[in-house]
Parts: sequence; C-alpha cells; structure tokens
Amino acid sequence: MNETKALVTGGSGFVGSHLVRRLLERGYQVHATVRSTTHSAKVRPLHRLQQEFPSRLCLFEADLLRPGSFDEAMNGCRAVFHVASPFRMPEKIKDGHKDMVEPALNGTRNVLASVERTPTVDKLVLTSTVGAIFGDYIDVLGMAEQTLSEKYVNTTSTVDNNPYHYAKTLAEQEAWAAEAAQSRWRMVSVNPGLILGPSLTPASESGSLFLLDELFKGYFFYGAPDFSFTTADVRDVADAHIAAAENPDAEGRYIVAAETMTSFYEMARIIRTRHPRDLRLPRTALPHWPVRVLGPAFGLTQDYIRKHLGIRFRVDNSRSVHELGITYRSIEETVLDHYETWLQQRRGHQVPSPHGTPTSGVMRG
Repeated sequence: MNETKALVTGGSGFVGSHLVRRLLERGYQVHATVRSTTHSAKVRPLHRLQQEFPSRLCLFEADLLRPGSFDEAMNGCRAVFHVASPFRMPEKIKDGHKDMVEPALNGTRNVLASVERTPTVDKLVLTSTVGAIFGDYIDVLGMAEQTLSEKYVNTTSTVDNNPYHYAKTLAEQEAWAAEAAQSRWRMVSVNPGLILGPSLTPASESGSLFLLDELFKGYFFYGAPDFSFTTADVRDVADAHIAAAENPDAEGRYIVAAETMTSFYEMARIIRTRHPRDLRLPRTALPHWPVRVLGPAFGLTQDYIRKHLGIRFRVDNSRSVHELGITYRSIEETVLDHYETWLQQRRGHQVPSPHGTPTSGVMRG
C-alpha cells in the first residue's frame, strides 16, 4: 500500500473530490482543504469518503487569500495538488481583478509559500487549464499546424477580456518562476480542457458541472450554435494529476483533453441516443448567420463570435498519453455520465422553460 501523504487543495470541488477519491483508492494518506468544514452539503461527499477509508482522510479549513492558511494541512506531505481556484461564469464577474486574478494569483502564491516552508514536499502538481495556452480559439489557428500544444502561452487574454484564462495564466507563470528559483521540489502542471463527467459534489456547488446547463435546460432546443469545446473527463483529469506526481520523469506542462473538439450539436446527439424523447435537446445545427445576427442579444459580442464560431482545431495530447499513461475515455461515456449526474441532481426540481434567455457563460469553453 502507498503510504505517501498528499495534500489536495480545493478537495470538495468537482476535480478535487475525484482526485481525493482516486488517491485514497491508491492507498495515500490524504489531507484535503475546504473553505469551511461546516458547509454540510459541500463537504458531505468527503465525509462519506472518510467513512469508506477510515483514518486516511483529514480535512482542513483554508482560505486562498490568507497567508499561512495551508501550512497545517501541508505538514508532512510529500505531494501537493493545488486544485483550488475560483471559477465563475463570465456574466457573474463584476470585477475581473478582484473576482478572478487576486484569488488565483494570491492563492497560488500562498500555496507556494507553504511549499517553501514545508521541507517534506518534493512534488507540486498544479491544476491549470488549456486557457493558459490560448485566449481565444482563433489564437490556435496561428499555432504550428493549427494544433494546440504545450509550448505556447496565452498572450491575448486580459483582466477585461476573458479574466478566467488571464488569471490562470498568471498563476501558472508565477508557479513556474517559483519552481525555477529553487531545487528542492519540482512542479508539473496539468492543463485540461472543459472538464465534464459525473460529479461527486452537490450540483449547486460545482461550476464546471453547469457549463452545459444551457444546452440541457433547452435554451438551444431550436438549434445548436456551432461552438465546439476541448473536453476532458474529470476521472481522466484526476488520473493525470496522480501520474504527474508519481512519475519521476514527468516535467513541464501536460494538456489533458481529447484530440478532437466536440460541439454542442454533437453533445446533444450523444445524449439523444439514450434519451431520445428529451425535447429540450437541439435536433439541428444552426447555420452561422443567425448566431451572428442574434448573438449580441444573448450576450455574445461580435468580437467573440468572430474568434470562436465555427472554429475547430486539433489537440496534441501525446505527452499525456505517452508520459502519463492516460487512456482517454470516449466522449460518449463522458457526456452521458455528465448528463446522468445532471438529471439525478435535479430530480424533483422544476426545469425552466426552454424559451428562457440564455447567458453567454457556456460559450467561453
């Protein structure tokens, strides 16, 4: 049995909870930080894991913005998985710097400071995003062979234009600078696409789980706009983190995403194979012109539409396959499991009319 002690920041989140479970299954002693141990709904899945794996999971309260907040939880750990980071839909961001940049950057700085103060730590695995590689889809068309690869860094996002990608880019670069300044511990970053799959956490608390809400609730029942996404199964993302920690040769950044992108229409088609009578799901793909004409009414700027609509590119995930040993789940398995979780967590809840007005949140993918 693996007796290694590991810390997972953001242990009650969508990715964090899967990572905690995978680590426990592999025999780790796990420390997990949460914002509040009294938030019963949010922490309940972790309490269930404590019962399933007695004496193997310890929970700690930690605040990304409080210096020293992670010291106690990190004590005695060899591996640190820094997963915690704020995620908000674009329309919920009032102040890009305060809402996104400060928590992501200062939170990473506080975790890095704790790593420096904890001599047992020899590996840091940082949860980043493909959004730290590109800002808008059109950026990838300027990359070699129009293929997304780890060698690029997002230079187009700003605090006002896509603050989530901007914040994650700053946080990742800060962590790389900290690693370069010392020789005791090494860092690897995992850069996933849009993370989908079954959630272990309450739906109301999982931002990633709700990125497809607009599709599932029927906002596109009249037709799916031609937006596609780089996708990653949450279970594959968790496995990639562990492989990055355990493989002594793992280094640098690892894109964790399917080789091909998946569109709204393709996701709907997959779900209809199991739920053919769900009238909320679109049965046709929209041509581009109505999206260009009507997009602004739904919160999509012409600039955004120009840089994303109809754009698809290939993803080079070869490093994650060859060096981390990831065997990617099919998009069918991922989307169906994601949808089943969504249905289960809404059983007994009223579903909004498909004639509601969508937000632009899901479109940033």
